[in-house]
Amino acid sequence: MTSQPNTGSDPAAQDMSPQEIQAVIDRILAKDVPAKNVSTPRGEGSGDGKAVLGRAQAISRLDEEHSTYDGDQQDLEERRALRRRAGLSTELEDVTEVEYRQLRLERVVLAGLWSEGTLADAENSLRELAALAETAGSEVLDGLVQRRDKPDPGTFLGSGKAQELKDIVISTGADTVVVDAELAPSQRRALEDIVKVKVIDRTALILDIFAQHAKSREGKAQVELAQLEYLLPRLRGWGESMSRQAGGQVGGAAAGMGSRGPGETKIELDRRRIRTRMAKLRREIAAMKPARETKRANRRRNEVPSVAIAGYTNAGKSSLLNRLTDAGVLVENALFATLDPTVRKAETADGLGYTLADTVGFVRSLPTQLVEAFRSTLEEVADADLILHVVDASHPDPEGQIAAVRKVFSEVDARKVPEIIVLNKADAADPFVVERLRQREPRHVVVSARTGEGIPELLKVISESIPRPSVKMELLIPYERGDLISKLHESDAEILSLDHLEAGTRAAVMVREGLASELEPFTVNG
Repeated sequence: MTSQPNTGSDPAAQDMSPQEIQAVIDRILAKDVPAKNVSTPRGEGSGDGKAVLGRAQAISRLDEEHSTYDGDQQDLEERRALRRRAGLSTELEDVTEVEYRQLRLERVVLAGLWSEGTLADAENSLRELAALAETAGSEVLDGLVQRRDKPDPGTFLGSGKAQELKDIVISTGADTVVVDAELAPSQRRALEDIVKVKVIDRTALILDIFAQHAKSREGKAQVELAQLEYLLPRLRGWGESMSRQAGGQVGGAAAGMGSRGPGETKIELDRRRIRTRMAKLRREIAAMKPARETKRANRRRNEVPSVAIAGYTNAGKSSLLNRLTDAGVLVENALFATLDPTVRKAETADGLGYTLADTVGFVRSLPTQLVEAFRSTLEEVADADLILHVVDASHPDPEGQIAAVRKVFSEVDARKVPEIIVLNKADAADPFVVERLRQREPRHVVVSARTGEGIPELLKVISESIPRPSVKMELLIPYERGDLISKLHESDAEILSLDHLEAGTRAAVMVREGLASELEPFTVNG
């Protein structure tokens, strides 16, 4: 989106088609017509504020969402059963003795700051916020980017721009404002006082999506813990929330025990209950951790190589897992569609076994609460032998996605693990962007999980990169020990040659250390 010079009395309309002008008029008249592909400069040509509209570019525009490798996708049908439907009336009338209020499904206006980088970076960030809002089930009506060196400590946007945001909220009929940053509690309250509608920040929006999509018991506990950590410093009270709770014998004049002192306010009581619930959730998550560690220890004991599929949200990690293993994992063109890790077994072309683990997606400014709560899940990445870092090559800012993911890798101590950049969605990407990424990343593979392009090359790179059996042995195995021959044909050994002699089966093999000790009695020299 570009800024138009102020060359006339109505510069915004000079390059707009009649359909775009009509869309603006309808929106101003509050006819509930969402804006489409319109970029309207705001302000007096100073460039300090812009409206950012249009569909979120973080969500792909592919005609076919699934391939035959994705299976029946029954979980996706269940998830979409309760999703809102555009065009249906959702208004209810809540009549009370003091007001008439319209309640509707959330219709949101976005607000962000352009404090560093380019305008394109700021608009991409706001479009990603729009994709997050759409994933949460909201309808995005309008967006505003303000040029500002640093956030206003009072209202985040500043009083003038906050008033302009209020005008946009009134003209569009929105009921929620979503800010592209994490707001301090005081900033949120001050902004709500001005715009007169609910205000939430980026962190709260991501937490809401995680709460919707968590399926497993561990995932739900992790999300609830992250939500409570976010909520605790943001508790606020109305009316009786500041009343004191006294205990004991308080009925008479000489109340005695329990009546002395100021007592505990309702909001303090709420904080204590939240801390108690958080402590219980931490114990539950800690109790679930041994089961995951036991499975991981079994793989390590059997020396099974592990490959972790990680990357930005909606980059195509689950689609890639389905393509490689026919796992049938849920695939949806939305952000954070899958949260629970999925581990599947796979084999190289020469029969060497390894595991593939699909992990939770990352995003810019991933809330620290989620990183801490999902640390046990993210350990799958840190403990892997190889990371397939999946990148959406069709995204407007793939380099920014790579940097955001590697930042999370650093937070979970995964930077030491060998990494292969998998440039996914090659069928929809700009060839110049793909070539630019190939020049920046020496270890890369260009694939399309939807069409299958580049999958053979990826399998070859995985086969060459995972740890292979390192102990070479010359064996003569009697024919009555067919169980040992069977083990050599399993996925933890590599057979170099096999000859059937009169005394038994002579084999030259590469095996792992655990199996080598078992085969030691059958070694031969020369």
